[in-house]
Amino acid sequence: MNRDTLTLQSLFSEALSRFNTKVALQMGSQEMTYGELMSQAQHLAQGLATLGATRNISVGLLMSNCFEYVIGDLAIMFCGATRVGLNDMLSGEDIQYILRDSEAHVLIVDAAFVPIVSLFAAALPHLQAIIVVGSEEELPPGWIAWRDFMQQSFDALPLPPTKSDDQALIIYTGGTTGLPKGVVHTQSAMVLNFLSHVIELGLLDDEVFLLMTPLPHSAGFLLNAGLLKGARIIVERRFNVEEAVQWLKKGRITLTFMVPTMIYRLLDVMETLHDEPMSISLRTMVYGAAPITVARLEQGMKWLGPVFLQLYGQSEAPDFITRLRKEDHVRGLTDPSKLASCGQPVMMAQVCIVNDQGNPVAPGEVGEVIAKTPYNMAGYLHLPEKTQEVLKDGWLYTGDMGYQDDDGYVYLVDRKKDIIITGGMNVYSSEVENVLQRCPGVLQVAVIGVPDEDWGETVLAVVVPDPLIPVRSEDILLWTRERLAKYKRPKFVEFVDALPVTAYGKIDKKRLRHTYWQGESRQIH
Repeated sequence: MNRDTLTLQSLFSEALSRFNTKVALQMGSQEMTYGELMSQAQHLAQGLATLGATRNISVGLLMSNCFEYVIGDLAIMFCGATRVGLNDMLSGEDIQYILRDSEAHVLIVDAAFVPIVSLFAAALPHLQAIIVVGSEEELPPGWIAWRDFMQQSFDALPLPPTKSDDQALIIYTGGTTGLPKGVVHTQSAMVLNFLSHVIELGLLDDEVFLLMTPLPHSAGFLLNAGLLKGARIIVERRFNVEEAVQWLKKGRITLTFMVPTMIYRLLDVMETLHDEPMSISLRTMVYGAAPITVARLEQGMKWLGPVFLQLYGQSEAPDFITRLRKEDHVRGLTDPSKLASCGQPVMMAQVCIVNDQGNPVAPGEVGEVIAKTPYNMAGYLHLPEKTQEVLKDGWLYTGDMGYQDDDGYVYLVDRKKDIIITGGMNVYSSEVENVLQRCPGVLQVAVIGVPDEDWGETVLAVVVPDPLIPVRSEDILLWTRERLAKYKRPKFVEFVDALPVTAYGKIDKKRLRHTYWQGESRQIH
């Protein structure tokens, strides 16, 4: 494969044609073969091309998980357009901003979002066509029902070939510190990223995936990697722990993806429903966003086996900067030190830890994690200054603070912006959270800095208590006394029913801080 053929159009048209009669997708009792998926995606690609959606033209996908999302994704690859995936939990304001900023030319949208999109669609100057999936109601003038659009005949003209440096994808970041930023990826970068997924996940030819998280994010990358290997991919609209257990009990699932909170719910339900571990075919439980605790790992090994694989990446370098392998998790039962890490750099990545001057630091010393991969972003859309801040000499400055040990394992200690400065000392909130998460009675925790007249900031722990294990604030403060330096310990504990999350499922510390920083002239003292 030479540089000119490093395009999604080339990669996926060749790969999918190999598995014509195999089942590609399953939702409930509905199935779609690779041949059917390929046919519908190619037909939609021709239709999108007639609407002007070809090379470097943005097409928005705003749907919950469904067949049409996957068809739309592949069609965008085939016609050479740029995919803009929108999470179905975004607010109307965020949807409008993303469609405007990305200059989306076409929007394929679930009928559930018609009332929201109709409020601002006419004010989006670049939006030329809206295709609505699943609509049984009369649509606004000029909008097109998916069913009607797919029944049209389009001229089967050759689609213009894409080039390796064309835009393939714009991912919008969560926007916890302001407006979402559009992260631009090229065709060649996405080809190499999907191949990295295939390699690092160790995919075999008989894979059966279960995906229950939003396809515009990590689940979508896994789905596309699975398609390249001819996997059967079972898609659910959203995570449901009872359905997850039932799928695993059926004994066919080989790979699934969850965040630790979902894994914990799964394990708790399995323990409640069964006395002994089930016989299951699961080979890989992919997770990200946070480490898994030793106690939970022991529970997971008992019920699921040695299947855990942690990934670490960013929108700017999707999913695979580092990987904590299955064998690392097994060793973690006797030597838990590595479980605090997110693993070693993957095959296609280099990682370095640098100080504020950009110079490498010694093993064990905290600095900013920077990464060089062939699938680093091309830049932030319309934000050249922001791009220059994070892309330097081919390195991505991640904004994550961490260190590497002598074996090259990477340990994340905090986001640069989440460091708490109390009395002139740096406190890494994730370090405190990791200690508190092990405290009996703590189900979930977030640590933030709040204003303090004497210290500038003081440490606050916001805790979701475990309903099965009573815990008091005094218990939590006592827990930290033997485990953290005095300046790192929370001075206060606040109990809440749930932590706020962004539309991307991350704990929203911006919202947590807002309660305590209102009226302050700046968010750091």
